Amino acid sequence: MYGQPIFDLPKDLYIPPDALEVFLEAFEGPLDLLLYLIRKTNVNVLDIPMVPLTAQYLEYVEAMRHHNLELAADYLLMAATLLEIKSRMLLPRPPKAADDEELDPRAELVRRLLEYEQVKLAAARLDQLPRVERDFEWVSVFVAEKVVERLPEVSLHDLQLAWLKIARQARLKRHHTIRREEMSVREHMTMILRKLKGDVFVVFETLFDPALGVAGLVVSFLATLELVKERLVVVTQNEAFAPIYVRRAEGADAID
Repeated sequence: MYGQPIFDLPKDLYIPPDALEVFLEAFEGPLDLLLYLIRKTNVNVLDIPMVPLTAQYLEYVEAMRHHNLELAADYLLMAATLLEIKSRMLLPRPPKAADDEELDPRAELVRRLLEYEQVKLAAARLDQLPRVERDFEWVSVFVAEKVVERLPEVSLHDLQLAWLKIARQARLKRHHTIRREEMSVREHMTMILRKLKGDVFVVFETLFDPALGVAGLVVSFLATLELVKERLVVVTQNEAFAPIYVRRAEGADAID
């Protein structure tokens, strides 16, 4: 005590008589005790011998009454019930009509005992099931959710910058021959779709041929915008300011 060993008990230490109690057999109620006596003597619960059973029951109640008077109250009520049944079985019964069924005084007690035994067996089976903090402990495992990488969307400004880059390359290869050409946007749309095969991504700049000149590049660029508008192609990039890639959308066919 307080870090010091104690070899002798203090002389003024008072220990109450009921400070320590040892329960060798504990019963949960009068039905539990009655069922224990029936199973102990190995008798049929449907044909209870009332005389020896009542005597044994009264011996247990008398022993319990000396130790705990409050606990024996419910058991005394069951003892009175057993004595009543015993007396009804010993006393002569008045004659009854032939059509009247003779009721056994033990019938109600047998019904209660059978129901109690079923509930007790069910409780024992439930107690055998694994229980948290008795048979096992919960273990928490953190599972990190998979983060889906979201690619940045291609804006109109990104397409404008790519177009200016293509236009600068076209100026380096332009010639001075002036001629009038009629170009079809739908035709260039079909040409671009033919370059996009399957689900393969193609670099945006490779869709344009600088040899077509500024006019041809303008029509090709308008055709690309029209394909994006009609959702026939998909444009994307891995990150901001990265190269732009183009691929054919699912279900996109060639344009007539």
